Amino acid sequence: MDMLQQVIDKFKLNVLMIEDVPQSFSSSVYKIQLNDYRIVYIKIPYSKAKLELEFTVLKRFHYELPVPEILDYWEGNENVTGALLLSAIKGVPIREQVGTNLAYDIGVHHAILHSIVPNEQDYKSVVSNVYGQWSEFIRSHFYSFAEDVKEVIDPRLYEQSLKHFDRQLNLLPSPDGPSFIHMDFRPGNILVHENQVAGIIDFESVRIGATEMDFTKINRDIFMRYPGTRDSYQKGYESIRPLIDLQEVLPFYRFIDAFNSIGWCKRRGIEKHQTFLQENLAYLNRFLRIWDS
Repeated sequence: MDMLQQVIDKFKLNVLMIEDVPQSFSSSVYKIQLNDYRIVYIKIPYSKAKLELEFTVLKRFHYELPVPEILDYWEGNENVTGALLLSAIKGVPIREQVGTNLAYDIGVHHAILHSIVPNEQDYKSVVSNVYGQWSEFIRSHFYSFAEDVKEVIDPRLYEQSLKHFDRQLNLLPSPDGPSFIHMDFRPGNILVHENQVAGIIDFESVRIGATEMDFTKINRDIFMRYPGTRDSYQKGYESIRPLIDLQEVLPFYRFIDAFNSIGWCKRRGIEKHQTFLQENLAYLNRFLRIWDS
């Protein structure tokens, strides 16, 4: 709270009430009600790199997508990484069942994001450009979690995973891009109001890359849970831009997501994230059993 108070003082806010925002995994986020009853948000990323990236991307997307407006920015000091003061968007993260109408609108907004063409200034900015080395990026991303995963899962399953990854990586089609990709496009980062997308949040992991990685989490959290949503999403997406053949790439990227998520749980605390760990472990076992049969 001392860190938060420093930020409040820096932004000169007259605060009436403070609420923690849950499910924010790489930042501390607080909902602030001011004395005049306006709602704003304070976001304190865990690193200065994430702070600078979010600041840059929110400014870049301001006129392209429904994203929070930056009301103030503090670069931080030796004790605090820095902070963003953000406007509130009228909407809440997706927590309930997703129907076909909402899935269509999610597709529209995701396609709008992928349609933003990186310009010369973007390539000079803090946004990482991994498109030209896409296979190398996927490999590095996968193996960065491998040592963590190795400590958690059965050795045979671990070896199966590495062999499957190396074999399938070379069979991927040419990457679709270059595009801005969110890298954490999931229900918790999609705000809805009256069954429509009201905003997209959390741009700390944005890169210039290939679109196919960006479908992984909505496949896991929406398509695989709610029948009919994938078709509706596809119609919405294709009303803006062509969609790649998802069936050709989703199995591989879902496999990567399950593997990396196990490593993420190891890093963030196995006991705290036991349910998520078991879900991904079960999927990995099932996937490799079916694939190798």
